[in-house]
Amino acid sequence: MQGMEKEHLLVVDDDDEIRTLLQDYLEKNGFRVSTAADGAAMRRVLAADPVKLVVLDVMLPGEDGLALCRALRAESEIPVVMLTALNDETDRIVGLELGADDYVTKPFSPRELLARIRVILRRTRHTPVTTEPRLSHFSGWQLQHAGRQLISPDGLAIPLSLAEYRLLKVLLEHANRVLSRDQLLDYTRGREAVPFDRSVDMLVSRLRQRLSDDPRNPALIRTVRNEGYMLCSAVQLER
Repeated sequence: MQGMEKEHLLVVDDDDEIRTLLQDYLEKNGFRVSTAADGAAMRRVLAADPVKLVVLDVMLPGEDGLALCRALRAESEIPVVMLTALNDETDRIVGLELGADDYVTKPFSPRELLARIRVILRRTRHTPVTTEPRLSHFSGWQLQHAGRQLISPDGLAIPLSLAEYRLLKVLLEHANRVLSRDQLLDYTRGREAVPFDRSVDMLVSRLRQRLSDDPRNPALIRTVRNEGYMLCSAVQLER
């Protein structure tokens, strides 16, 4: 990256050897890398210097990686790659639902992690800047984009997680069209990694609960057998 400013990555892991290994490897591959052993150190780095992506271990002392991912997502859209020693699908799904962009299980190859980081950064660099609507209206509901809040037909404000907001936003943008699980993963995360199909199913289930959509006979988010999901509603945008 001669003549260009190196992209700044932050590695958060309480294992000294892993921090040193990843810092050395990622710096050799053209990045500027800071490290932190816990949440407090992570926040100090983020406050001092803009970061393009965070590599975040799940098993940390004090606040764990899932709590830190949730806090990051409440404040920013910085991409997050989670690291875990737990080969547990549920753990991975929880991280993705909290807004992590990808998940790597220990032990892992630094080369694989580098590839995943590059995919995510390439996607975020090339994401076009668009003017978001202020409100989306559908079937008596409103989605407030700025605050990620869902307003029910009777005026009740329902906060959404980042993952729930992303999914609903995509379904509204493609209303009355069937989207496959792979398409939903691409639209909501932009990942080119192995998809976690169950994470989509669980997220749809959670979103149906938010929308009071009967899972046995859903009226808004319908399951199209062997194809995917479709939001069935007219959508009006308010800017």
